[in-house]
Amino acid sequence: MLRAVYEMGRENFEAADKAGVLDALIAKDLLIGATKTRSKLVKELDPEPCHVLSHPLIPFISYPYEWTFSQLKAAALLHLELHLEALKLDFTLCDATAYNVQFQGTTPIFIDHLSIVPYEEGEIWAGHRQFCMQFLNPLILWAKRGVVPNSWYRGSVEGIPPEDLAAVLKWRDKLSFTVLAHVVTQAKVHSHALKTETKERVVSARKLPKRSLVAMLEGLKDYIKGLELPGGRSVWSEYADDNSYNADKRAEKHEFVAAMASKVKPKMMFDIGCNSGDFTATALDAGAKSVVAFDFDYGALEQAYSRFSQSKQPVMPLWLDAANPSPAQGWANAERASLNDRGNVDAMVALAVIHHIAIGRNVPLDMAVDWLIGLAPQGVIEFPNKDDVMVRKLLANRKDIFPDYTEEAFLHHVGERAKIVKQKKLGEDGRLIVRYRRN
Repeated sequence: MLRAVYEMGRENFEAADKAGVLDALIAKDLLIGATKTRSKLVKELDPEPCHVLSHPLIPFISYPYEWTFSQLKAAALLHLELHLEALKLDFTLCDATAYNVQFQGTTPIFIDHLSIVPYEEGEIWAGHRQFCMQFLNPLILWAKRGVVPNSWYRGSVEGIPPEDLAAVLKWRDKLSFTVLAHVVTQAKVHSHALKTETKERVVSARKLPKRSLVAMLEGLKDYIKGLELPGGRSVWSEYADDNSYNADKRAEKHEFVAAMASKVKPKMMFDIGCNSGDFTATALDAGAKSVVAFDFDYGALEQAYSRFSQSKQPVMPLWLDAANPSPAQGWANAERASLNDRGNVDAMVALAVIHHIAIGRNVPLDMAVDWLIGLAPQGVIEFPNKDDVMVRKLLANRKDIFPDYTEEAFLHHVGERAKIVKQKKLGEDGRLIVRYRRN
């Protein structure tokens, strides 16, 4: 990954580079590596860059509205730790966007070297409101109200404003000093600024000593460390132990997935509907190099994140509504790429997923097959028929309007789009599982 540094960013970059700040943060695994380089690829750029940096490539870009609670918390703590370390060397951050943090597996890393600028004594924290909107406020909403912020976050892209959060918090939530200072007070200040003078004028009049800034960051760090998810089981988090197939059928599925992963050896694989990550682990053991593991259930994703954080395996769990995946967003729909545009994977596994799309969300079966096969050139798809207990649960309280949801139709749709390399019934009356290779 190459980055061009132009005249506007030259002075700050050279100051940070000369002071050794970048190298110090890279050495602490807070900032992604960077080396100055020369490249023919940028010679035709006009104007010509002052510097060209070479970074390690992050295989899959994720966004905060796709993260679990634990991922957002880890990203917030990394951001604060990097800021505190920079301040020790008289540097600060000019912004606090969560999009400057990416994940390598389950480990967060800061990616924007040009956000690191010289610190001037008394300057305010320029990214304060942004940090609250994109890190603190979604975490508070999740932890204190039990409201998952991802759909709200995705809809606004810039996070949750303090004035919106303050309106939904209970009075007891506001008794915390952190909530009072960073949510309630900030919401009132922002509202007052809009009524009186420009926000810029109000901000420019303030002075914040360095020791006060450090204390603020340390206070936020301690508060966020203490945030926890509300208790309770989610709908699908215990699915691995409560499903329609026995241990023998489950072993057959593991063998089927392992055979595909062993043959393809994907550099990156998607696991759609990963649950707590059992089949993700099987694919890794069989030869997959890394996995982006998606699920709709946050409880299951928390289990997967904890599991692969402990094992240090290259897995990135992410939230996904398969019937409404992350679209292209932001200015001109170009700032945040859609899931499909970020894909570029070698293989895909979709177990116990297609009935949720086709029956749970009324997506025609051929379209569901088309979307899944479009994610990767090779992969495995499982098809539960209408006799399956989990499908019967989906149909329990509604009329069956899915006459085309059959094994024959499923095989036909797969066969139109790919070669069926192998298929297997899990038991005589069990689910059908197929391995495909796209045409």
